[in-house]
Amino acid sequence: MSRISVRGFAVASATAVTTVGAVVGVAAGDPGASNDLETTAAGTTLLTDIPVGEQAQVQTASVTQQADALASAADADAKKSAEETARLQAAKDAKAKKEAAEAKAKAEREAKEVASRSATRDPDSFTPQSSYSVSEVKAMARQIVGAGQFQCFSNIVNHESTWNYRAVNASSGAYGLVQALPGSKMSSAGADWRTNPATQIKWGLNYMNVRYGSPCDAWSFWQANHYY
Repeated sequence: MSRISVRGFAVASATAVTTVGAVVGVAAGDPGASNDLETTAAGTTLLTDIPVGEQAQVQTASVTQQADALASAADADAKKSAEETARLQAAKDAKAKKEAAEAKAKAEREAKEVASRSATRDPDSFTPQSSYSVSEVKAMARQIVGAGQFQCFSNIVNHESTWNYRAVNASSGAYGLVQALPGSKMSSAGADWRTNPATQIKWGLNYMNVRYGSPCDAWSFWQANHYY
């Protein structure tokens, strides 16, 4: 006896129906039906030619194949879902790690700023002089501003006035180390703003802290815009 696949099973079933129809045609006196019957029956194994037990095996094999296909599709979906879940979790972990690192860096920066400011000297504690050298002015600024922010403060002053506390901008009238415009604004830090670098440093430092947060933040702005 011949065995057929699931596909063959379907073809055989259809052939069986066709064959039955051909038989009916012959009985009705249709000569063409007889030829169709001979052609179909000659090349096809009918389902009725297969023993009942093997018919069950064919049907069972079909169900098994379908079950395997469904299981395979389910496995693929589960794998895809697991990969997507892992990707989302990895992205979430990376974001949390980045935020934690940024928070830590910010806390450390603020701690350094607090420590730096706590070690600064009061500008009013400097004894006024008739004149000051650049090195003396820088030394005063280092003590007033603090080590943590001094370099940024220095960068701005160097660009604005090259550490000349009597510098005047010929076009705008800006005055002093930090080129206050107008220079008279520095009177809020002391009446001697024209001649005392400590007063100018005090005003400039307060301006940078209030407007930008710190001299380093002011320097970042200056680098981007060439003014502050």
